[in-house]
Amino acid sequence: QMQLVESGGGSVQAGGSLRLSCVASGFTIDDYCMGWFRQARGKEREGVAGIDSDGRPSYADSVKGRFAISKDNAKNTLYLQINSLKPEDTAMYYCAAEYWVSACYYGANFGTWGQGTQVTVSS
Repeated sequence: QMQLVESGGGSVQAGGSLRLSCVASGFTIDDYCMGWFRQARGKEREGVAGIDSDGRPSYADSVKGRFAISKDNAKNTLYLQINSLKPEDTAMYYCAAEYWVSACYYGANFGTWGQGTQVTVSS
């Protein structure tokens, strides 16, 4: 079975940094389009970052310059480095995977999801 387990969230002050991790099992992330999404309370889920099987990243405009997606294929783990956190970044962050996509980018359609890790940013 395909599984994704996120970790690394927490409560931080504005301007701080977090590194989120997503450990995959049941499949090899090197063969997949991978992404990070977030969902704030009462809001719809939005894609923030994606990375294709060749390691090419993409980002939503709202997070460019602050977020960095990467992966360690040997560890079968996806990462999201978040710098200069803002209160509006407060959300549950989910990693996602999809093999079949017409275009692998932050807003692609993903079929496999983790349970999420909470990021809370205070001012």
